[in-house]
Amino acid sequence: MSLLGETKFLLRKYRIFPKRRLSQHFTVDPSIFQLMAEYADLNDDDVVLDIGAGFGFLTRFLAGKCRKVLAVELDSKVAIALRDLLRDLPNVVVVEGDVLRVQLPTFNKVVAIPPYSISSNLIRWLFDKPIICAVLVLQKEFANKLVAPIGSNDYSWLTVLAYYHFDIELLDEVPRQAFYPQPEVDSVIVLFKPKHPRPFHVKNEDRFKRFVQVMFTQRNKKVKNAVQAFIKKEHVTAERSMQHGGSIPFQDRRVRELAPEDFGVLANVFTS
Repeated sequence: MSLLGETKFLLRKYRIFPKRRLSQHFTVDPSIFQLMAEYADLNDDDVVLDIGAGFGFLTRFLAGKCRKVLAVELDSKVAIALRDLLRDLPNVVVVEGDVLRVQLPTFNKVVAIPPYSISSNLIRWLFDKPIICAVLVLQKEFANKLVAPIGSNDYSWLTVLAYYHFDIELLDEVPRQAFYPQPEVDSVIVLFKPKHPRPFHVKNEDRFKRFVQVMFTQRNKKVKNAVQAFIKKEHVTAERSMQHGGSIPFQDRRVRELAPEDFGVLANVFTS
């Protein structure tokens, strides 16, 4: 039976109706699994996180390639089916819940086809995880934003922060026909490898992240005006604001024109 046929059968068997709000699209093209495993360079020592495991088609494939798979599924009805379908695999741990909130055992790689609806928060969540790599299938439009050129319409705070944390490579395109039900967009396999060391120095990473996000709410303003939003939000004292006022680099550049390294320089100005 094809994965499409099996998916339709399992949806009927477990009386599951795919939820659009959860971006539930079950993968029915098994060729994607082999590609993802190859890009992740899996071995017998790896503990792999599979996010949005669905009926476990990818999970089962991964289980044959590594030491352990953590299969996370938010939908309780799908999680029941997942436990049932994977009960013969001793190296699979099914975790029911929101991957961004549940407690997870240690893992060193991520190979997943996560729901589109959590893409932005998921990338942010991965920033500080001690992983070797992540191989994700993401919406193509979203993936393009991660590697957008400076000054383009897609260039955003997420582009800057993703550049700071990861080397990112957009790989094979995944057509919408690879899923059931079909999404309205095409997807792409994306490889993330953490940068060690980071590409530039920041004095305080948390403040740097906040600074970039606030600045992009003023993306078309000149830096000298845009920083006022950060000063107000971070409650920078008037004295410090005046102190920095004459020494802010890139004052007459638009926020959207700044390179990631430039944001690092600017954030350091406002970090003691």
